[in-house]
Amino acid sequence: MVRRRNVLITWFVIGWTALFHYETLRVNYLSPLVKRELPKFPLLFPPAGWIMFYHIDRSYGFAEVYGVRDGRSEPLDPHAIFKTRAVGYDNIRRNVLVGVLGREEVPRFCRHLKRQFPAYQRFAVFYGEYPDVIDTPDRVVYQLAYRCQ
Repeated sequence: MVRRRNVLITWFVIGWTALFHYETLRVNYLSPLVKRELPKFPLLFPPAGWIMFYHIDRSYGFAEVYGVRDGRSEPLDPHAIFKTRAVGYDNIRRNVLVGVLGREEVPRFCRHLKRQFPAYQRFAVFYGEYPDVIDTPDRVVYQLAYRCQ
């Protein structure tokens, strides 16, 4: 009885996962692959798929860190600032660096930078923003967030 229940649950999970991935990939990947519109399962998924969980804004903000050595500033590689070890999961691409812009993070992040990059005398953290990614994708506005002495 328990074995049968486990088998049914396993097949349900496999089927549901396959259906979820089918609906997510159907419009943009699978239909162009077979060169025709594939059927949609009604009332299962919104047309946006996974994106339904996110609020998409026209503007986009990010942080950049520069190290100052001998009077010259050099951009620091975000992957060197926060080393990520997990394969296939890149925190930098997910904009984890924007978290250092909060005022409460300044002392701790400055200590981290001094420990991680001892060759630099000072650091500058900038907030960069694309005001409108759709209409002006090449316009970026930078503002100094803070300096680490």
